[in-house]
Amino acid sequence: MDLTAATRPLSSAVSAAARLLTARSGLLLRAGKEGLTVGGNDSERAVRLTGEAMVHTDGEVLVPAGPLAETLRMLEDDLVRLVVEGSRLAVRVEGGRYALPLLSRELHPGLPEMPPKVSEVDGAALATALRTVAGTAAKDDALPMFTGVRVQSFSRELRLTASDRYRMAVATLPLLSEGEPIDALVPAGLLAETAKQARGTVGLHGDRTRFGLSWAGVAVTTAVLDAGFLSEKLVESSTVDTTVEVSADALAAAVRRVGVYADDRRVLTLEVGDAHLRLASAKQNTGEAEETLKAEVSGGRTSPSFQARYLLDALQGFAGERVRLDIQPGMRACVIRAVEPGDVALTYYVMPMLPR
Repeated sequence: MDLTAATRPLSSAVSAAARLLTARSGLLLRAGKEGLTVGGNDSERAVRLTGEAMVHTDGEVLVPAGPLAETLRMLEDDLVRLVVEGSRLAVRVEGGRYALPLLSRELHPGLPEMPPKVSEVDGAALATALRTVAGTAAKDDALPMFTGVRVQSFSRELRLTASDRYRMAVATLPLLSEGEPIDALVPAGLLAETAKQARGTVGLHGDRTRFGLSWAGVAVTTAVLDAGFLSEKLVESSTVDTTVEVSADALAAAVRRVGVYADDRRVLTLEVGDAHLRLASAKQNTGEAEETLKAEVSGGRTSPSFQARYLLDALQGFAGERVRLDIQPGMRACVIRAVEPGDVALTYYVMPMLPR
């Protein structure tokens, strides 16, 4: 294999593939008449990116993903040459040569075909929704069922749901085309990273065992889990007795300031008055804080307590908007929504904490 390519686009493609695969994955480089294909497959997920290159000699090699990505990232030259030299892939620029070992092609399972495309969605809207929803999934692999995002497509709507048992986020956004329905539990980390890179119109692909996303020159697939258990219907939200409308930015800023004085559990209290919301927290031996915000309130007075970090995570998804907090009695979830939702409609459920 021997080719010359623009350094920055090649570096972006290799880095994107490396981030979407697990550590120590091999990266497959395939040069031919269609240019350069960068791909990887770690048995659970696969990625394929295509780009322009001047191919001098067709070929296919498998190299370590991490070192190649790091090498290309640090180069300052406009063009780079990749050429096989014996048992090495040489990365050549003017005045420099960096050689990576060739891995056994037998170690790579190949690049699977994408599942059939069933619909399309706007990439920017998908990224907006996943910034909040994917971040709500659990990070503990001991509970794999909570580390994914449930992806459901209906006739004209895409719904994304994730939960770590203490909170849940649900986002809906319009589909650009109708197709077969999808219902899959997709790894949250993969979706979050993919959404950062998605551009333009994004294709949704799926069958019984795999889910995929595609856009110009990029295709990503992953194995899926049974998603049936993860649903907003599991969260009680029919007993609201207090509703508060307030600026999401003002509330988030107050939570950050008052949260500094919270106890070791980082719990603060929201005291709802007739036309205000008072935040309060205290830490033994270090101090206490309180702050009052103007708010529109309906219903009875109440004083639920929440973990500050969970409130901040929820409010980030509503930056620049006015939100409505539907507060339920007892230890039922607080439901947060935008007063005037846009194309991406987000609903966030936060479980209260027992105050000390």
